Amino acid sequence: MRAMSREAKRRGISYDELSDQLSPEELYLLSENLPDVTRWGLVPDDEITVEPPENRTVAAARSGDWWPAAAALAERTDWDRRSALVEALAEAAAEDKDWLRSWRAEAPGDVNGLVVQTEALVRLAWKARGAAPANETTEAQFAGFHRLLGEARQSAERACAAAPEDPTPWVSLLTIARGLQVGHERFRQWWAELIARAPAHRSGHTQALQFWCAKWSGSDEQMFGFAEAAAADHPSLAALPLEAAFEASLKNPKIWQERWIRPRTDALLAWLATGGATGPYARTEHSIAALALVETKRYDLAVTQFRAVGRHADAWIWHYTELPRLKFLLARGEACRKAKKP
Repeated sequence: MRAMSREAKRRGISYDELSDQLSPEELYLLSENLPDVTRWGLVPDDEITVEPPENRTVAAARSGDWWPAAAALAERTDWDRRSALVEALAEAAAEDKDWLRSWRAEAPGDVNGLVVQTEALVRLAWKARGAAPANETTEAQFAGFHRLLGEARQSAERACAAAPEDPTPWVSLLTIARGLQVGHERFRQWWAELIARAPAHRSGHTQALQFWCAKWSGSDEQMFGFAEAAAADHPSLAALPLEAAFEASLKNPKIWQERWIRPRTDALLAWLATGGATGPYARTEHSIAALALVETKRYDLAVTQFRAVGRHADAWIWHYTELPRLKFLLARGEACRKAKKP
């Protein structure tokens, strides 16, 4: 209340006028009971960003220089790291594709440019559709969505033929399968091609989990069955059951009270304490663990995970809402308020 009153006085307006002017995030930051997160060794609230850390290769591409991207992808044989870089480049191309057009025009035979183009088309398709539910999406949006996914499918099939050992375009096809609703048989064919090349592909498994969830082409039973089987086969996929729990929690928040959540969270923590901490999706997995720990009231461990996340709230789990930074701050703030004093 006092902070709000001071801010209203600073602006020369009434308290009620200030409430109408402030965003939900600004209202949160003016709350009286905000914890001093720096006492737990965390980055201050005002330094949190929803943008990923700057990648020099991606930054060069954004500036118009595609050569570093071509060179990096030509050398990359770690499939997860390759996918992570392709995803970052594709997101940059979805925002401004001039540099990718130059790459494709100047090096039309470079299959890596084709792989990036494929994923960029997938991301453009989802941007065209928008994030609203189907009943709030216009016919024009759906038309653009399906047109771009059709182009992405053709591009992906060319990339698969040109680079038969590369699982990356098969991951794009899994996302396309969801949007085009190609059916279970075709999806399983594409899935078999992916895991033949990379049995524990991290991004590929996340895309498959989304295909099997109830809001797309499966059910809760299929989604959880897929996640549990994958995590049992590969410790590096320990986050999948919690990804499934998060998906289910959008309809049923009480899912976090299920007994199995704790051992699945512990399995993810064990993975992050070993090989997972240096993986290309570590920040996402730390974020998933942090949210699960907050939801299950294990606040001290949640603070540790937020410390590992740092200042970049760019993981997809925060971006399921229109206010990802606020979602991150709320979860982190709750963890610090309820954790033991540092």
